[in-house]
Amino acid sequence: MYRSRCAGYFRSALTVLVLFLGAGFLAAQPGGIIQGTVTLATNGEPVHRATVMLVQLSQVAETDEQGYYIFQEVPEGVYDIVSYLAIVSAPGRLIEVSAGQTQVVDFELSISPLKHEITVTARQRQETTFETVQSVTTVDSFEMAESMASSIGEVLEGQAGVAKRSFGPGNARPVVRGFDGDRVLVVQDGVRMGSLGSQSGDHAEPIDATNVERLEVVKGPATLLYGSNAVGGVVNAVTGHQDYHREPHEGLRGQVSSVAGSNGGQAGASANAEFGHEKGLFWGGGGGQRSGDYTTPLGEVENSKTRINNARAGVGWFDDKGFVSVGYALSDGRFGVPFANQLRDPEEEEELLAVDQDFRWNNLRFSGGFSDLESFVEDFRLTLSYTDWQHDELEILEDNLEEVGTTFHNNQFVYRGVSEQQRTGPLSGSFGFWGLHRQYDVVGEEALSPPVDQNAFALFALEELNFDRVKLQLGARVEHTTYQPKGMILREEELVTLPDRDFTGFSGGAGIRVGLWDNGAFVANYTGSYRAPALEELYNFGPHLGLLSFEIGDPNLQRERSHGLDLSLRHSADRLQGEANFFYYDIKDFVFLAPTGEVVDGLSEGVYSQGNARFLGTELNLGVALQDAVWLFLGLDWVDAQLTDTGTPLPRIPPLRTRIGLDLRRGGLSVRPEVVLTDSQDQLFPTETRTAGSTVVNLKTSYTLPRKHFSHHFSANVFNLGDRLYRNHLSFIKELAPEMGRGVRFSYVVKFF
Repeated sequence: MYRSRCAGYFRSALTVLVLFLGAGFLAAQPGGIIQGTVTLATNGEPVHRATVMLVQLSQVAETDEQGYYIFQEVPEGVYDIVSYLAIVSAPGRLIEVSAGQTQVVDFELSISPLKHEITVTARQRQETTFETVQSVTTVDSFEMAESMASSIGEVLEGQAGVAKRSFGPGNARPVVRGFDGDRVLVVQDGVRMGSLGSQSGDHAEPIDATNVERLEVVKGPATLLYGSNAVGGVVNAVTGHQDYHREPHEGLRGQVSSVAGSNGGQAGASANAEFGHEKGLFWGGGGGQRSGDYTTPLGEVENSKTRINNARAGVGWFDDKGFVSVGYALSDGRFGVPFANQLRDPEEEEELLAVDQDFRWNNLRFSGGFSDLESFVEDFRLTLSYTDWQHDELEILEDNLEEVGTTFHNNQFVYRGVSEQQRTGPLSGSFGFWGLHRQYDVVGEEALSPPVDQNAFALFALEELNFDRVKLQLGARVEHTTYQPKGMILREEELVTLPDRDFTGFSGGAGIRVGLWDNGAFVANYTGSYRAPALEELYNFGPHLGLLSFEIGDPNLQRERSHGLDLSLRHSADRLQGEANFFYYDIKDFVFLAPTGEVVDGLSEGVYSQGNARFLGTELNLGVALQDAVWLFLGLDWVDAQLTDTGTPLPRIPPLRTRIGLDLRRGGLSVRPEVVLTDSQDQLFPTETRTAGSTVVNLKTSYTLPRKHFSHHFSANVFNLGDRLYRNHLSFIKELAPEMGRGVRFSYVVKFF
């Protein structure tokens, strides 16, 4: 009752605040003009289609063929203005705008280790990560090419607070601040993928990093725009084609990427392009990656091969008052699950040589909306997305005969409507609705649950007050989820009917960013989230290779309630950039897989149980110029997680990790040696074994050649230079499969605009 009353008070207070502020501010007065040119520092050549951003207003303009840009009717005030394109950028400028006056601000773009990181996930509009209230990490296409892999878990591993969970390289998935599975939401262009990567350690996400513009990892109140379950964070694969376009562009732009690696014989390529003419926009592209079995200092890991293919196409129409677009994307892939044949029930009669996962993902998406509505609502966007996911677990028998052991079907329809408020003085915000209909069905040996229909609906809002040195953000989400199992299931030699379940909960968050000094800020966030139990936690029963356990769900589980605090100190200047994050999560009725000590079908029996838990950790990043051409980079992340009632450590929590690197630069050439120190993991769940610490040396080199209409990026990455033997504590098969030994990866990316 107390919680319900508090939630009601919070909702009422938020509504009153928005209405009061929206009614109290006067309409914006005619403003000033900002204009200028953007050129390359190396040769003075004008830059076509460079982005210029007014940071506080999140307004952007593109340069024309002569490098010219203009902002009109800019409200009076003091603003930061930045310019960037691909890997080149310019130092930010602080300007003051007066009504009726014109400011001329020119930029010279150059290559620098410190560049403007941009996010569209945090507020669904372009914003610098330094200015956001939440913690955001972005990885652009050039950075991804240097650590290219067939799974986003492999690509993101090593980013602040991000580790990888895997059952082999093809299914590695991000683990954010120690959170895994349903607590980390993976989306593409803001919409859920519709895959089953969160349900099992041997399932993959159908994202090929060669085919996306950038990856963004977001934590904080903004995650409430995407789901109440995203306690750890949201990982967004941004293609840039749909949902983020607001206006057409003339001409052709795009990207071509390629990668080749020695360890495992990796090879991949992709091409994407957009063509705009008058009010029309057309896009298309595709690509793929292949790799064979990888090698370690102990030898080759059999059946660790991967393959992924993808393609997309779409068309859009954009007008001053609205837009509409339709896109279709598909992906299919196959990857081996190393040692799966050894982990199956040894009493099975037929010899099993290997197990592969073969998946197919089809997505049809419609986006449309209205803009410049000249009312309290400035624009409205509606997204409809239908996903058809299927994957087969293939059993490889003698004479390479393949049999389908289990087939998973997951059909998902998502709709999402978002309204952007008219900025009124310092107040801006967005609010909307979201819904999901999901049909889940499994046939075969690992049919652990009956067919289940899942339905969900949510209302959400994110409001922001932006003053001179203070930015306040409030977020709220009310979400209702229902599960409806169909038919009966055999449990403990009895046919039983599983109950329907429904959950309703309120999640809210508040954050503040305060500028403490020039180029420095303090950020604090509080989030109170509710999470309904996942389908597998409620209904699964049977041997589950993906979690190495005989899994027993509990249909009577209650919802989780978490309280999270995130504190951050940031500094961003021309020769020094750093961020220190501290986070603490207190979670009541935390759902986890608890071992019983019994062995069933050759696997450890585990029951989904609930207990109180807490997560505590820190993330540190620092980049400093020792000389003009020599930069030092330091990084550290650490998580400690346990059940508070017993002090038992939670399973598969990443150990303390430190990075020390240099960046040696001359013109467009960069040489970056790096040492990654990982501590041993001695805080163990009862079924876990200790993972020893390791020291791994990597060497990355790259050369960037920016031009007016092209930007070329060549790179070579020598990883695990000393061929050290080390293991990933978050791998389900760490005792059997060490991490990759020494290898080299070459990549080439060209952007044209």
